[in-house]
Amino acid sequence: MFTTYNEALEWIHGRLRLGIKPGLARMEWMMEKLGSPELKMKTVHIGGTNGKGSTVTFLRSILEAAGYSVGTFTSPYIEQFNERISVNGKPISDKEILELTNVIVPLADELEETELGGPTEFEVITAMSFYYFANINQVDIVLYEVGLGGRFDSTNVIQPIASVITNIGLDHTNILGHTYEDIAFEKAGIIKEQIPIFTAVKNQNALKIIKEQAANKHAPIFILNQDFSITAHRSRETGEMFTLSSANFVFEQLEINMIGQHQTENAALSVMASQYINQHEEFSISENAIKTGLKKAYWPGRFEILSKSPLVVVDGAHNDEGISALTHELSNRYSNYNIHIIFAALKDKKLDKMISQLDQVADEITFVSFDFPRAAEAMDLFSLSNSKHKSISENWQAYLAKSIQNQEQDSVLIITGSLYFISEVKLYLSEFLKNNTISL
Repeated sequence: MFTTYNEALEWIHGRLRLGIKPGLARMEWMMEKLGSPELKMKTVHIGGTNGKGSTVTFLRSILEAAGYSVGTFTSPYIEQFNERISVNGKPISDKEILELTNVIVPLADELEETELGGPTEFEVITAMSFYYFANINQVDIVLYEVGLGGRFDSTNVIQPIASVITNIGLDHTNILGHTYEDIAFEKAGIIKEQIPIFTAVKNQNALKIIKEQAANKHAPIFILNQDFSITAHRSRETGEMFTLSSANFVFEQLEINMIGQHQTENAALSVMASQYINQHEEFSISENAIKTGLKKAYWPGRFEILSKSPLVVVDGAHNDEGISALTHELSNRYSNYNIHIIFAALKDKKLDKMISQLDQVADEITFVSFDFPRAAEAMDLFSLSNSKHKSISENWQAYLAKSIQNQEQDSVLIITGSLYFISEVKLYLSEFLKNNTISL
């Protein structure tokens, strides 16, 4: 048994050596040993390529505004590991992480001796969350974000009251498949018998697969631009405003303080799910709770303005579709600015497509690497760019500090490419910006 938080964390992260092992057998084995905690709570399951974390955040904020206690399970973390398991947006304590780890360690050791092999890091954390919400802090509802794919994701042992698939993009193709149809099939694996599914998937080939899987499971399906729609959308300096309509309601002047047209879709999905919960479960969620919740929702690292003067933005876009959404916003909001992008990414991404999009909007682009096992080398990124104003920096911290200090009034600095990179950048900048006379 461990006696300190750091020991527990070291053991959890040590499971990374096992990599990704698709399949539910290890989770099912652990759940049986723990007395099926995953079935002792009300849950909503949220999958998709991009926007999962934002959708979780919008839905959590709506439910909180309606007076409910809400657990969340998300990944990856941005500022501290404990964020992965949170209650009403507050990460659980170091003491609770230690307690949960000591519950799971004996199970992991026992499982290691079976033909199934030991659990991965993600399986361990998922099991910890199930035990926590079933036995330590019994909240009103828990929102589970899928880690990877859906069908074989370790979260897919729950029986949710509703499911969401945000969108489908070509990410993690080495594991999930190389076509929209392949990936949609994996994502649609979270659809359960007769449990409603809400989606904003636009790719018609992907949507066809999701509709087929929903029909096979007799699951009611609600699709953006078919069963609900976003109108009267307008961008504001700090977010978006829009109207959401369905057969049952029209909510006008919904405000969110997360930037990007794509965030209106994530917000719409959360409202649709909340309305279903309101009608079919023992919850009472008013229009006022929806409006208040959406307005209060905050999720770090998503087109997040860290300082206004100089203008510094971090964005966790980490695949082709995410970069597309980012470049769309940059073109809309900062067409009259000098756009300087600092880019780092993981090497298993479609880097050529990501970089070619950034080349089109960046006046200057700098490639860096960071301390992470799967981080791409800066030179490899540099070689993929066709920009006439591209550069490399070996030390991203020093380069970032210098860039901010020398930044002109009519320029914007964008740091993007990886949520893992953004996590490090935010930690570094929180200290740097405090220690410099910069307008936050």
